Amino acid sequence: MEYHLTIPLCKSDVTQLNAGDIIYLTGTVFTARDEAHARILEMEEKGEPLPFDFDGAVIYHCGPLMQQIDNKWRVVAAGPTTSGRMSKMTPSLLERFDVRALIGKGGMQNVSESLKDRCVYLAYTGGCAALAAESIKNVSNVHWLDLGMPEAVWELDVVEFGPLVVGIDSKGCDLLSDVRENAKHAFSRI
Repeated sequence: MEYHLTIPLCKSDVTQLNAGDIIYLTGTVFTARDEAHARILEMEEKGEPLPFDFDGAVIYHCGPLMQQIDNKWRVVAAGPTTSGRMSKMTPSLLERFDVRALIGKGGMQNVSESLKDRCVYLAYTGGCAALAAESIKNVSNVHWLDLGMPEAVWELDVVEFGPLVVGIDSKGCDLLSDVRENAKHAFSRI
């Protein structure tokens, strides 16, 4: 199936999706890599408010290349980064916030249970940083530039961002894990 969804997402938006579905998103996505995840969890642990709202949010594992012209940010490239680096922090993040979708490349290990009935992992093809930038119509905000450009949290307004493939659905079906497992079995017979 193909879905065109508007962010913020509600629970029913993501629970209807199945592994392998194609998704296009319109709304605001937040970029967040390793350092941003660590700061988010640290602030939450200390009871400090975040400068953004994750209710119904979509987090994009991305370290964009940005250009500032006349005090306005422009996206040069915004391809996905490897999501596996955020796997250990994802369960804690999802326990604390109502994030509804994660976008990245390469899949995630040991997060299926954390996603159940609340969130999906959307795979975006690596190497399409320029294509991703075309779908980003505005940079509405940036947080924590002290972490560096790729690690900062960027609020990106997107229109028909995709195609994204549901890699892990909210029912626990992990398409990428299944592919890895099938490949392992195939190579063991050679």
